[in-house]
Amino acid sequence: MDKITENVCLKAFSTMKVGGEARYYIKVGTIEELREALQFAKERQLPFFILGKGSNCIFDDEGFSGLVIHNKIEFCNLNETKVEVGAGLSFSWLGTFTAKNNLSGLEFASGIPGTVGGAIYMNAGSNGLETKDFLESCNYLFQDGTLRQFDRGELQFSYRHSPFQEMKGALVSATFKLFKSEEARKRQIELIHYRKNTQPLKDCSAGCVFRNPVNAKAGALIEASGLKGAKIGGAEVSLVHANFIVNKGGATSKDIKMLIEHVSETVKEKTGHTLKKEVCFISKDGFLNL
Repeated sequence: MDKITENVCLKAFSTMKVGGEARYYIKVGTIEELREALQFAKERQLPFFILGKGSNCIFDDEGFSGLVIHNKIEFCNLNETKVEVGAGLSFSWLGTFTAKNNLSGLEFASGIPGTVGGAIYMNAGSNGLETKDFLESCNYLFQDGTLRQFDRGELQFSYRHSPFQEMKGALVSATFKLFKSEEARKRQIELIHYRKNTQPLKDCSAGCVFRNPVNAKAGALIEASGLKGAKIGGAEVSLVHANFIVNKGGATSKDIKMLIEHVSETVKEKTGHTLKKEVCFISKDGFLNL
């Protein structure tokens, strides 16, 4: 494929600003380009990773031995209370766009630093709402080239989990069903202000590191364990929000992993809670560790 480039540094595509080189990299903007990229990986028996905005994921310092497919399918079609969008579209932008059009449901998406595809894949959520709550259907391209539409009723979602985490392919597009509200824009702006005041948006991070345990908040448990400001190398537990690990300069994925392990062990020892990671580690050989 002409568009595939080799030995591409992944730091530039990571919101955490870590990672080595990808053996192969391609940016795709259409279903056909995505199909060809998946076929390229299949024919060569390469691992592949679908990249959106590079949030919620941490690439290995040693890089990635397969193909990174950068999903840039970014269309948006609004029809009354339904909006059909490409999986590569900014989820935050969609939350703002729909609110500006007096459509409610996705206000919580504003400020979430990922794509629509990433939000569906992780069932991203905030303020008591999740991506699944307003999803009507989505289209998924399997690695064998089959394109299939899934209706919401066919899909079993749970906290930070979707069935797509067990599939091999890529999300292409989605349709969301929203509802009219003159207050949507006001709520969306309030959520943006809240995030600016409570999250380290000026620092490089991958978003929230841990999932919230049942009846508890990961950030509160980490803070109660005295871990705010804890450092390993260039990685630091944020002083603004304890469930964020930030790159204060020169952090490596090894630093981040070690700090995450330290936080997990300390929280378990001091509170009895076992924290489960929300961020994904992409190893050199393509193993995705959730």
